[in-house]
Amino acid sequence: MAEFPNPEQSACPPAEPTVACFWLRVALDVPLAGLFDYRASQPVAPGTRVIVPFGRRRLVGVVVETPDVPEFDAEQVREIDQVLDDTPPFQAGWIRMARFAAQYYQRPLGEVMLPALPAGLRKVTSYQGKRSAGGPVQRIDKRAAPRAEPVQAGEVPELNDEQQAAVQVIEALQGYQAVLLHGVTGSGKTEVYLRVAQAALDKGGQVLFMVPEINLTPQLEQSLRTRLVVPGVADSLAVLHSGLADGERLRAWLRAQRGQARILLGTRLSIFAPMPDLGLIIVDEEHDASYKQQEGLRYSARDLAVWCAHDRDIPIVLGSATPSLESWAHAERGNYLKLSLMRRARHVELPQVRLVDTRRLAMQHGFSPQLVEAIGQRLAQGEQSLVFLNRRGYAPVLNCASCGWVSQCPRCTAYTVLHRATGARRNYLQCHHCGYQTRVPTSCPDCGDQDLRPMGRGTQRVEEYLAQLFPQARITRIDADSTRLKGSAQALFDQVHAGKVDILVGTQMVAKGHDFANLGLVGVLNADAMLFAQDFRAPERLFAQLMQVAGRAGRHARGGEVIIQTDYPEQPVYQAVVRHDYAGFATYGLAERKAVGLPPYAFQALLTAEARELAIALEFLARARALPGDSPSSYPMVSTITLYDPVPLRVVRVANIERAQLLVESIHRPLLQAFLTQWAAMLPGLASQHRVRWQLEVDPLEI
Repeated sequence: MAEFPNPEQSACPPAEPTVACFWLRVALDVPLAGLFDYRASQPVAPGTRVIVPFGRRRLVGVVVETPDVPEFDAEQVREIDQVLDDTPPFQAGWIRMARFAAQYYQRPLGEVMLPALPAGLRKVTSYQGKRSAGGPVQRIDKRAAPRAEPVQAGEVPELNDEQQAAVQVIEALQGYQAVLLHGVTGSGKTEVYLRVAQAALDKGGQVLFMVPEINLTPQLEQSLRTRLVVPGVADSLAVLHSGLADGERLRAWLRAQRGQARILLGTRLSIFAPMPDLGLIIVDEEHDASYKQQEGLRYSARDLAVWCAHDRDIPIVLGSATPSLESWAHAERGNYLKLSLMRRARHVELPQVRLVDTRRLAMQHGFSPQLVEAIGQRLAQGEQSLVFLNRRGYAPVLNCASCGWVSQCPRCTAYTVLHRATGARRNYLQCHHCGYQTRVPTSCPDCGDQDLRPMGRGTQRVEEYLAQLFPQARITRIDADSTRLKGSAQALFDQVHAGKVDILVGTQMVAKGHDFANLGLVGVLNADAMLFAQDFRAPERLFAQLMQVAGRAGRHARGGEVIIQTDYPEQPVYQAVVRHDYAGFATYGLAERKAVGLPPYAFQALLTAEARELAIALEFLARARALPGDSPSSYPMVSTITLYDPVPLRVVRVANIERAQLLVESIHRPLLQAFLTQWAAMLPGLASQHRVRWQLEVDPLEI
């Protein structure tokens, strides 16, 4: 696509006949499809970043192609401002992956490439006044050169037969192979990762090690530093995630691109880090929903990692105690190689799971007598307990018993929740959708009754109640509110590992990846809330969550116990958890999905619209749904596509913007992609007519 000059400005003159002219096709971070033609007075390699004029702005772009002639009139093509040569050009493999992501997720190529870069490499302001483009990167390199710290060799445990067999199979792989490493919690998957990673390093390759959440990186980083050795390299590990400062992220990214970092440990964004010698990819907790980006380019880092491994012709290991049903189905079909670790590495048994039927029990603040007694017993034995609640905060909602009033956000169709006082700050109500905050009312706004009570339980209230029950116990809460400050999560986890905590109250942050040596009991509150969620993936998520959090108990000593409080103990999800039976649950879940035509037996996309009024959003979606009927010749594949009726989102209004969605489905992935390509090209014009914002998401995880 040509980038036309502003009509008020004079057209950029064509190159002089005696001056060499080189044509470039550039990707820019703008919401327009296609590439943009520019010219240069010198050759510029594909993958090089350049600064170009775009209308009245100057933008950083990436050269993708160098055609012999421009697509449009050469006299209309403007010249680039600057070649940025402070980093090596992106390799062809990186460009191929960006192209695939743009095509598959239906986004312009520039909106894939540029946001994937560290901020300093995509901002024109980083290079203002510097015709020598190396300025910003060179300045950072001088300030923070890698330190040559001695590597302290870590203890190398002996592998059991299952682990040894898995390591041997993976090390023997030549070229691409996706391996699903299914291992029960505590089975030593990490040790398998370390062994196969070292083998890849010994062959001269780089290793990409992906984890779903930032708080899982510190413990794993220590293991990687002490166990993986690259001869002659003082600091072979780089860490990359969104919690880093811009400079830290840039340095890690550059070290990976230059091949200095032989191991890259990162969250989902690390899949876009260029690694020239990539030899192995490891995706830990591959089932985790955090691998799916929910803003901007809505990509699955796990799926892109599989594509990247196939493109680079290298192995990829997908590990989990509770693999996603999609990955399990791939393994059952033979697309993935399945390896299983069915017993714990430390020769201790899996914890006993007990269901407590709460239908006829006198509950106190959400606790059954059985759970309270079990916590007391663990305290007497000097063991730690974990009380798990998948909800943060002090209490969900304020309620008036007299008239039924509940605290409601004025800008969203959602409730405001109560947060307790911190320091000089008083109690307050907050909406977790738009951020709206207000003081707690002294009386009911509707009837004036002063007896307002919190309805429901949050982690802070659970913490307070436990402090009343067990005043001698050391209680720590780990959730999104208690870990806002940088480094606070790791400091709290360090206290738990050091034995300075008797009872840990936590949300899903504590459910996976942590090896608590003295944790004997896990108690689960309010698990039933996920049983009846509208999302068809809710049972899978509940099972994975319960299996993961249960796996924290009894990892180093016998006698681990898990207590799940429920009104529905007969539910298949709970019964499978009691048996630690992932395979049985997966068989049941896949059969259920196949019967009703849900993923992985169908493929989906979700069109979401936002407008000031719900009727406008619904009208836009209805017109979008009708497009194939308006021009059937443009959609020859439409007979294989199902477009459902537009519906409002469960939380319709957020920050005074109302939202609706339209689900698109097909049992043929290529035909769905072909349809989306044609359909998405028509949506910008339609959205402009209706004045709505829209987002098309491929393979949505939440509907």
